[in-house]
Amino acid sequence: METQNFSFSFAGASPQPHLLRPKFLPNLMRMIDTCNNKSKKIKATTTSSAPLPPPPLLRVSSDSLQYAPGFLGAVPDRDGSGNAAAVEYCRTNIVASNFYQVAVVSPLQFAPKISQRLGVNMWLKREDLQPGHSFKLRGAYNMMSKLPREHLERGVICTLAGNHSHGVALSAQRLGCNAMIVTPVTTSELEWKRLERLGATIVLVGDSHDEAQAYAIRRGEEEGRTFIPPFDHPDVIMGHGTVGMEIVDQMQGSLHAIFVPVGGGGLVAGIAAYVKMASPEVRVCISENSRFGSSYIVKVIGVEPIDANAMALSLHHGKRVLLDQVGDFVKGVDVKVVGEEDFRLCRELIDGVVLVSEKAICASMKDMHEEQGTILEPAGALALAGAEAYCKYYGLKDETVVAVTSGANMDCSTVRMVSLVGNADGQGEAQGEAMLAIFLPEQPDSFERFCEQFCDRIVEINIREFTYKNKFLEGESVVFCRSPLLSVVYISLSTGLVMPI
Repeated sequence: METQNFSFSFAGASPQPHLLRPKFLPNLMRMIDTCNNKSKKIKATTTSSAPLPPPPLLRVSSDSLQYAPGFLGAVPDRDGSGNAAAVEYCRTNIVASNFYQVAVVSPLQFAPKISQRLGVNMWLKREDLQPGHSFKLRGAYNMMSKLPREHLERGVICTLAGNHSHGVALSAQRLGCNAMIVTPVTTSELEWKRLERLGATIVLVGDSHDEAQAYAIRRGEEEGRTFIPPFDHPDVIMGHGTVGMEIVDQMQGSLHAIFVPVGGGGLVAGIAAYVKMASPEVRVCISENSRFGSSYIVKVIGVEPIDANAMALSLHHGKRVLLDQVGDFVKGVDVKVVGEEDFRLCRELIDGVVLVSEKAICASMKDMHEEQGTILEPAGALALAGAEAYCKYYGLKDETVVAVTSGANMDCSTVRMVSLVGNADGQGEAQGEAMLAIFLPEQPDSFERFCEQFCDRIVEINIREFTYKNKFLEGESVVFCRSPLLSVVYISLSTGLVMPI
């Protein structure tokens, strides 16, 4: 038998009392002393066996939680487990972030056209104007700038995860250290060449992100490199939280809600940690004529795609869950599991999650182009899509809302598809284009028979182009054709097979 000491901690971050406000310091230090004194009395039998692994996460489908566009769902069931002192520590360190050594205070711009159409005051927090055209630089640089010099000399490592790896490469360039970025072999050369030009060392490993991440963690341990996660680390969250600090400083007058895109949860957790825990003198309250009342501080609302709703499902179940699969259109938020620390903060601080469709995201990308002449990436327009849907659903009038436009690293091959899908008619439904892969019997007039028997019964199809491939399956041929249908399917006339691509 031997005594084990258990010390007070802040969700994995070492407390730095000198950064706390004086009024919190006495209470915090008493809390730490109390926890440490109690721990000295705890006795435990040590064993040589390894600790038990955590239980596996519940696997769920994104389809298991769907609700109307614009509806504020997945409202957290707060259990009070979020330590207030830890949250205050997080907020105070947001103020002390080193981010501004490398980037800028992004503008908060009014969107007159969108505002007039919706009947609200829509403001855009332009994170797409940061170096690297993304907010990700905030978290990466904040974490890396706090590393000891000897750690920087050994270098850092991460996986290619959207704009995060670009933020790591930019930060390493500024701090004078080597960044090793591990990416699957399936990654396009154009994508990793951009990082290589910033001085990063590129390693191509595996066929999936999971394989690349496992390799990155293992190699980081072998070489003494620090692994820089995209969202699940206090310093990353605090860096992202500077967005919330800037919004509070820039916004004049009342504010109803801030809409934030959600992937792993780092950005929305950081913004909520500052805005919700801000001192009374800087608290932003909603207006007196609001139908939601006047006693609440500003809402912080996450926005997710309907097919990548890991945070909404985690809040719904009261614990982190694992999505069995995610849609890949909104790259950067196609996350199967949200961060542990991110979820802890979101469960205590955010007001819920709005879900939006791919069509709504494309429409908001077009709105942004018409409003500001800027082409956002799908993830960059996610919050705007959620804000527009929310305002329509609740019939908001004369309220002020902010949408964080988080990035503008747009893949040119996606632009045309976005333009087609984003064209909205009077009912707000998009008229777009889709590709059908149709299995046809190897017989004369098969394609004509398909058009007569299938197309005419569903919708008037205008087939723009098609490609014919013989002997795709035994006794059949396949025709790839494009049409205004908004689904993508395989269709076999001989077998009746209809399945999604």
